[in-house]
Amino acid sequence: MGTLVSRERERFSYSDYCKWTDDGRWELIDGVEYDMSPAPSRIHQKISGELFVRIYNVLKERQCDVYAAPFDVRLPEYAEASDEEIFTLVQPDMVVVCDESKLDERGCMGAPDLVIEILSPYTAGKDMKIKRDLYEQHGIREYWLVHPTDKTVMVYRLRKDKQYARAEIYANQDIVESTVIEGCRIDLTDLFGFPPEPASSKH
Repeated sequence: MGTLVSRERERFSYSDYCKWTDDGRWELIDGVEYDMSPAPSRIHQKISGELFVRIYNVLKERQCDVYAAPFDVRLPEYAEASDEEIFTLVQPDMVVVCDESKLDERGCMGAPDLVIEILSPYTAGKDMKIKRDLYEQHGIREYWLVHPTDKTVMVYRLRKDKQYARAEIYANQDIVESTVIEGCRIDLTDLFGFPPEPASSKH
């Protein structure tokens, strides 16, 4: 889900994207297209499903919605941009959107409140650098990077100066708590299937 692909044109818009007829999945970042193949691994899908259920259960009586990929998020450079003027479209593994006005039949127009990406060898470079910078630029308030192999979660939170603070890293049996979604707490023991710690012996 992260290979840079070169075509004859240098910059593509969302309007171009809507005309592509192949069966693949694509992202656009500043007009450059990225191939979203191959399909996610089984572990990736399992973690995605676990996260979706837990976040959905927190949100089901609130004014926020959670969506899992494939789900188009258009990030225009300015408000009221036309399809021809939008050059960034991403499909994060999961997003939470609390502003209903950003949602339409085609997905989300503007910055979600929370974005989650689940890393793979194919996506790690793009997710950890290119997308991190992109999400910071567009004011996404919280960005989670889930690493299935290392069983860690890195969380970037937007500061008042519109820059991400240093990543907070959660591992082992930590609990990740969102500052954007009240009550959203993800126990990594459950998410990654850590075995329980042995009971301490008494002497």
